[in-house]
Amino acid sequence: MTGLIDSHCHLDRLDDVPAALEIARQSGLAGMITIGTRFSQAEIQIGLTRFDAPGLRVWCAIGTHPDHVGEERRPSVEELVQKAEPSCVVAIGESGLDYFHSGDEAKPAQHAAFRTHIAAARETGLPVVIHTRQADDDTIAILREESGKGAFPFLIHCFASGPKLAEAALELGGYISFSGLLTFPKCEAIRDVARIVPEERLLVETDSPFLAPVPKRGKPNTPGYVAHTAARLAQERGVSAEKIADITTENVHRLFARTRL
Repeated sequence: MTGLIDSHCHLDRLDDVPAALEIARQSGLAGMITIGTRFSQAEIQIGLTRFDAPGLRVWCAIGTHPDHVGEERRPSVEELVQKAEPSCVVAIGESGLDYFHSGDEAKPAQHAAFRTHIAAARETGLPVVIHTRQADDDTIAILREESGKGAFPFLIHCFASGPKLAEAALELGGYISFSGLLTFPKCEAIRDVARIVPEERLLVETDSPFLAPVPKRGKPNTPGYVAHTAARLAQERGVSAEKIADITTENVHRLFARTRL
């Protein structure tokens, strides 16, 4: 399988980036997007695009993960827009809602930060990469309300929910990305969703160094392992691995338009 793009990884969290890139080359990858989790570290993500090369592209996204919104100053829409000016920045985020690690007291700040990232996505035309965990109803409500203010491209990354969230996201024009969770034995509900998402809205990712797919579970994840998730996605949808590679790569280029540059 060649030509795959890992649509969501965290190169800044890897111990040996050059080694990970070599594994990616050996796995036939065409590129990867390293995702920011703290706006204060946006320059680190931008700096990682120095590894960009014709045979293995490296792009980035900048933003603040919901788990970190209470730990640093929330950037303004204008700051996000300005920081996203370089062409190597292909998305805003990751942002969203995560109620797994926080209580009700964190919700207002997460909601406000999420809306700020959406506004930046709307202004720049870049997609917002959405992290949502145990917050489906509020995520759907915010997406619907914000979409009413004007369309914006978005991706639900590392999909880990059921059909309600998937259907709402698809109705609003969003894309859905599947991680190594797709290969976990107990994640049949995720596989159910993976079988019904329209092919023009499908992406794959590693979320590395987390969530290593079968057969690499128990090891640090790396972008090259996205091939295992893509293979399982192909199996679930009854198509060839090569077709999944073609579909998901084209979808990356459509959603993250700057990757065509």
